[in-house]
Amino acid sequence: MANKINENTTIFEALQLNENAGEILMAHGMHCLGCALAHGETIAEATGAHGEDLETILAELNANI
Repeated sequence: MANKINENTTIFEALQLNENAGEILMAHGMHCLGCALAHGETIAEATGAHGEDLETILAELNANI
């Protein structure tokens, strides 16, 4: 899968790859999608900062691509 979201994908890139990424991330407590960090913060950094499980979120983000 060429457009697979992984731990190094930024939040901004994830939002471009999966139209549901915003809803998925917000459901996990990541409500800062519009902040400046979203352009450079990776999925791994965001999940770590919010105490979420990286593998669970990656599976959800990649389920509908």
